[in-house]
This record gives sequence, structure tokens and C-alpha cells, in this order.
Amino acid sequence: MKVLIVDDEQVIRDALGVKLKNEGYGVVLCANGLDGLRAFHAERPDLVVLDIAMPGEMNGLTVCRRIREVADTPVMMLSAQATKEDDIVEGLNAGADEYLIKPVGLKEFAARVKAILRRVQVSGNEPEQGYDDQYLSVDLHRRHVYVGGSRVHLTPTEFKLLAVLMENSGRVVSQRDLLEQVWGEEYIDDIYYPRVYISQLRRKIEPDPSNPTYILTEHRIGYRFEKQTPGTIHAAQ
Repeated sequence: MKVLIVDDEQVIRDALGVKLKNEGYGVVLCANGLDGLRAFHAERPDLVVLDIAMPGEMNGLTVCRRIREVADTPVMMLSAQATKEDDIVEGLNAGADEYLIKPVGLKEFAARVKAILRRVQVSGNEPEQGYDDQYLSVDLHRRHVYVGGSRVHLTPTEFKLLAVLMENSGRVVSQRDLLEQVWGEEYIDDIYYPRVYISQLRRKIEPDPSNPTYILTEHRIGYRFEKQTPGTIHAAQ
């Protein structure tokens, strides 16, 4: 599989590239956002790794948004500046699937790359065909999601999260189980991930994200997906 790495710091760019090459990946390296976006269209990588703070008008957030306009390719963002959850949410809002804070160890980086690519590969293998209550419609195999008749974009991670919750509809899925099933064992200590991603997912699929209908919180335990009677939510809007 091919990974595009875009980072203006050559030492970091080269180190990440060498590590992934040694792990058996194809690697494309770029030093700025514009070249990275051009390489994305030319190379069609399986994963994009973006440094958020790059010189010029096209920083990592801008590149990520441009990618999201045309593709669902997973995006991992790297930043030395993200010290607050709000900073991470900004990256996720731009369409990123993953956010790592520098400095990151090469072994951890390679493990995260492997996990996110594995997540994408298995995201279409859920046994249930989908869900449709005439307001929310989900095709698990084609990975299409419609809300109120309009298609909405979910990142690969958001889609995998929704699929796991739907597969366990009516049952509470603990935060630990979500971390293992959606992100992988490498993320077991990232306890804020489910909360942040659930918030993002609600913003995209719920009629009222502040008063969720589909994804409900079980305080201190986890989350559950509640199926709705066809037509009721649509009629209420």
C-alpha cells in the first residue's frame, strides 16, 4: 500500500518515509501542501500523512479539506502545536481520521499507520446490509450515508464507528470496546477518541446533535445506537 507524507521538515519527512519503507509500504514524500495535493491526485495513495503547520497558504488543514472534496482517503495529521482537545477537533472537522502530536516515536507511528489502513480495509465487511428509516439511510457495503435525502460524507473512521454501533444496535458498546473495534489495540489509552468522534458523528447524522436520537450516551459506560420507526423522524422535521 502507498502512503503520501507531506511535511516541510526534511528530517521528520525522511525518517517517517524510511520507517514505512522498512515496513513494506510504498512512500511518496512532499515538502509543502501544494506539491502534496498534486502528488495526491497523481499517485492516489492509500493514506495521506499531513503536517498541519506548513509555510504558504496551503497548510495541512487546507490540503485535508481539498482532499475531502474528492476522496475518502484516510488522512493522518501531525502537529507540534496541538495541546488541547479543541485543536484536535479542528483537524477532525477538516476531515482528518487521525491526529498525532509531535514528537511521535517511529514505532508508534508505524503502528498507527497499520491500524488506520486495517480499519479502512475491514470497514466494508460488516454482515448487516444497512439501515433505512426514511431519514437516516446507511448502505454498509457501498459506504453511502444519507440524511434527510442528502448524502453526507463520513471519514473512514466515522463510518467504521457508525457501523460498529449499528451492528450492536440496542446494546451499549463500552468505550474500551469501541477503541478496540474501531481504532485497534494501539489506541486503547486514547480515551478521549470515542467522545470526540461521537460528537463529530452526531453533528453529521442527528436531527438535533444536542438532543441525539440515534447515538445515545450511557454515562460512564459507553454508547448505543437506537433504531427508529421508519418515517417518524422524517415527518417530524
